[in-house]
Amino acid sequence: MSVPPTPPLTSKELFEKACDVIPGGVSSPVRAFRHVGTSPVYFNRAEGPYLYDVAGKQYIDFCMAFGPHLLGHSPHNVVRVIQEQAGRGLAFGACHPKEVILANLILKSYPFLQKVRLVTSGTEAVMTAIRLARGFSGRDKILKFEGCYHGHSDGLLAKAGSGVAELSEADSKGVPKSVVSDTVIARYDDLNSVRAAFQANPNSIAALIVEPIPANYGLWIPKYEHIKEVVKIAKENGALVIFDEVITGFRVGLAGATGFFDLRPDLVTLGKVIGGGLPLAAIVGRGDIMDGLAPLGSVYQAGTMAGNTMAAAVGIEVIEELFRRRPTLLRWDEQCEAFAQELETRLSRHTTVQVPRLGSIFWIHFGPPSTSFPPEVTEEGKHQYGEFFRRALETGVYLAPSPYEVGFISFAHTPEVLKQAIERLETCVVPATK
Repeated sequence: MSVPPTPPLTSKELFEKACDVIPGGVSSPVRAFRHVGTSPVYFNRAEGPYLYDVAGKQYIDFCMAFGPHLLGHSPHNVVRVIQEQAGRGLAFGACHPKEVILANLILKSYPFLQKVRLVTSGTEAVMTAIRLARGFSGRDKILKFEGCYHGHSDGLLAKAGSGVAELSEADSKGVPKSVVSDTVIARYDDLNSVRAAFQANPNSIAALIVEPIPANYGLWIPKYEHIKEVVKIAKENGALVIFDEVITGFRVGLAGATGFFDLRPDLVTLGKVIGGGLPLAAIVGRGDIMDGLAPLGSVYQAGTMAGNTMAAAVGIEVIEELFRRRPTLLRWDEQCEAFAQELETRLSRHTTVQVPRLGSIFWIHFGPPSTSFPPEVTEEGKHQYGEFFRRALETGVYLAPSPYEVGFISFAHTPEVLKQAIERLETCVVPATK
């Protein structure tokens, strides 16, 4: 007599088992869904604009793995490249032609910079850029902005954005005061704060690092003259300028926020999109600065998986595809603009809500407009977002599981898919409590 198959575990059951063997049951904190008052959904398949959970339910996905899937989930050309490369080898721990091809493609988008070092994550890219800036300048301090997130390396977990927005302390425990003593904090929305930071630390700030368009604590789009002045202040004080474009790179144009503002930082960090879903990131910079990296210089950086063949192969395919689609990029931006505008209009019929957007990035913010950065997310706004998120899940729409996180569209989000999403999301609004 045959034994009936064991039914698959539900998301709730999987999370309970995960909590026994994984801290908090998750490999990255926001996945715990604590910001939205529920437990995680477990997914096992994705295609185009859709995610499918372990029960087989389909969701229109606007999280897109927090940004990398600009072409959509599992695009056929990327899957083909992965399969072909897997047949040739996964990681050599040695030099290979694809890293040279990929570096040249990246520089095609940032032609005013000269050299690229490939790494595996945005955190690693930023960590390396900071070390490089210190080595090049001979200075120790780094200026960062409150609310900007630059990965989880110790020295940058100060006022660090959405990931630590609701911890009991502003900074992570386990980070000694001595480690962050050389991290200077200023407000991005206040030029006087930037000037004061340099005046208080004369000739000691190696670099100013900034998300030129902050997209990890809501979405804030600075005026051109404002960010131009921020860069000018840094340069006048002998500091390098690092643009952290791990999120905005290729999502607000082929040259990211750097091209959008037509500015010239000394170093740019990239990630997310260039890996197409595989771990890949890069530091792009001026040749004289980049040559400070070992083996040419004395600034050490290394990694067995850095620029590995699998991720590099995918990076080449993704960036080449973006260049092939270059004539349609403006229309795609306009599509995101129209989607966000219509979503804001529909949701505003029921409550006070803003949906700022740029390129293929948008943010759903319940509450009155916030012109400051970091933006104010009220307790009522958090409550509304949590309920909105849970109702969206029920209707088959997956958003970022935090009121601080942004959303993304991909080339796979057709007008028909976006229209369907708007119609579903309008039914999910919870009016503010009087």
